[in-house]
Amino acid sequence: MSALRIREMTLDDCPRVAEIRVRGWQSAYKGLIPRSYLDALSVTEDAARRRGHLERGDDSVVNLVAERDGTVAGWVCHGPYRDGEVGPADIELYAIYVHPDLVGQGVGQALLRASVARCVAAGRERMLLWVLRGNTPARRFYERAGFDADGAEEPFEAAGVEVPEVRYARVLTTA
Repeated sequence: MSALRIREMTLDDCPRVAEIRVRGWQSAYKGLIPRSYLDALSVTEDAARRRGHLERGDDSVVNLVAERDGTVAGWVCHGPYRDGEVGPADIELYAIYVHPDLVGQGVGQALLRASVARCVAAGRERMLLWVLRGNTPARRFYERAGFDADGAEEPFEAAGVEVPEVRYARVLTTA
């Protein structure tokens, strides 16, 4: 197995990133989010959204991909915290997805390390993220990476069903 290469996402990556995101949702959230919602996810529509986000990008949002043997294996995205209640040095991890066939092979860890390193280099002090309360594997992943639940919770609505999310935080220091 060859080494991973972490790089900036390009417009050409949008279809593969959309496939990874949609298949990631369908795999990771099975049993947590209504099946009708997961079945309705469209790779084509998601790719168009990814393309639109990149084309409108304001450089405050960072999209990175992990590539192995010329194929994108995963994607991570971070940017300004969206809820506005935190400090200006805080950043939010919006998404991290690995193709379901490659979960457990270090792709997610490499993407998260690269994202955190970019944030530290940019002078960010804390990274926040939201994760489904019932997504135990993801919660363990973040906890192993130094994140802790900070007590904040909010519902995510999917197909008329409220699915609780919890917020995790990690201090980003180099010392």
